[in-house]
Amino acid sequence: MANPIVHWELMGSDGDALKEFYAKVFEWKFTTPEGFESYHMTEGEEMRVNGAVGQGSEDMPSYQCIYVGVDDINSKLEEIETAGGKTIVPRTEIPDVVTFAMFQDPAGNYVGIVEGSQD
Repeated sequence: MANPIVHWELMGSDGDALKEFYAKVFEWKFTTPEGFESYHMTEGEEMRVNGAVGQGSEDMPSYQCIYVGVDDINSKLEEIETAGGKTIVPRTEIPDVVTFAMFQDPAGNYVGIVEGSQD
């Protein structure tokens, strides 16, 4: 059995602002463990996570990224930009594979969004 991903972090200079950003954009719920002032852990249903490794592009040779499932990429990108994020890769469709986009959160972390059924 392969070692599963059991935790992820998106860290920036203002952890509280990042918490507010993700709570607003994706409706994530958080708890703050006692003794950790600006470290906020997600709570809720367990999620399955698939991933990949490979060579980055010339524009983005290396980065950390998670991908979040959404119903409509374009409307979510508008919401993300209103909340302080920046679109890096607009809605992109790879026929019969995936429709995705990427953005940077206010701290500069790369995050992807995937449109459609996540079954």
